[in-house]
Amino acid sequence: MQQPTVRPADPRFGSGPTRKRPGWSLDVLKDAYLGRSHRAAAPKARLAEVIERSRRILRLPDGWRLGIMPGSDTGAFEAVMWTMLGARGCDVVAFDGFGEGWLTDARKQLKLEDLRAHTAPYGELPDLAAVDTGRDVCLAWNGTTSGVRVPDASWIRPDRDGLVLVDATSAAFAMTLPWDRLDAVTWSWQKVLGGEAQHGMLALSPRAVARLESHTPPWPLPKLFRLTKGGRLIEGIFAGETINTPSMLAVEDQIDALTWAESIGGLDALVARSEANLAAVAAWVAASAWAAFLAKEPATRSSTSICLAFKDGDVAARDVPAQNAFVKAMTKRLEAEGVAFDIASYRDAPPGLRIWGGATVEPADIEALLPWLDWAFAATRAA
Repeated sequence: MQQPTVRPADPRFGSGPTRKRPGWSLDVLKDAYLGRSHRAAAPKARLAEVIERSRRILRLPDGWRLGIMPGSDTGAFEAVMWTMLGARGCDVVAFDGFGEGWLTDARKQLKLEDLRAHTAPYGELPDLAAVDTGRDVCLAWNGTTSGVRVPDASWIRPDRDGLVLVDATSAAFAMTLPWDRLDAVTWSWQKVLGGEAQHGMLALSPRAVARLESHTPPWPLPKLFRLTKGGRLIEGIFAGETINTPSMLAVEDQIDALTWAESIGGLDALVARSEANLAAVAAWVAASAWAAFLAKEPATRSSTSICLAFKDGDVAARDVPAQNAFVKAMTKRLEAEGVAFDIASYRDAPPGLRIWGGATVEPADIEALLPWLDWAFAATRAA
């Protein structure tokens, strides 16, 4: 197959950290409050600005708290689990690597006695109708490693007794979240908006705050997870007073990303850009002789972590180590040509490709990438 002539303008299609917003340069960081205490008035105001801009873009309901947490989305979600779980039975929904991690935390670290697991193989969702929202529920809204997303919230009762705790790290800013059916939601800066690592966000509903103030977990709480003091919510966390020291360089970068998001039309525009990326891949897959979506049901296909597998054929018939070797050789060709970086499937997922389609990725770059995938597949198979 002849090599394509048009290359993506930006080859960064990895799933995290993801590419910066269009037009980004180091110059946007020139006013960062470096060498200053994050507790001083001006730096603290920048932290509060991240919170307020995020709240506005995501259309967070009145009464919800939003704060900046340490440890990226992982730290934020583990803080939720460690502080809120144990008050009632818990259902954990796991259909990707990160969901499996939360299940492990619930089972082996917190050792929840009343625990039910709802699991599915990569590419599928478990039966959400079997999840009992009279109990607490933990899940990832979008499977970053599996390319599967929860299509809607119809299975969550509006009059539920339990809390719904959601890891939304690769969903926030690219998908419209059903806030009225959720109670604690976390995400990180380095996903949809292309921010820097190690900073997480935590959004709490009034019901979640009530749980925090009424429930004392039976296990020790690390300082980084403590959201209450003397039985009351630490309100400062949700006003820019972070639990530990944040990077003011990363804060300035996140403000730039949020400003860009507002400038293009906010959440609707961000969602539309991500969906356009998925649509371009879907049109190509429909005509492909070798590629298929890992997510079998169209309604569950992620628009951010777009995961592809091999169709029936000589490559698909190979064993997993041989398929992984093929993926390695194929992605090495793409990287050598400066066409695509970091698009091999997640290490625990079935062999294939994972293309980030978040809002900072230009649909034109996705369209330019696809012929190169055909070229790399053909060249690797012929080698």
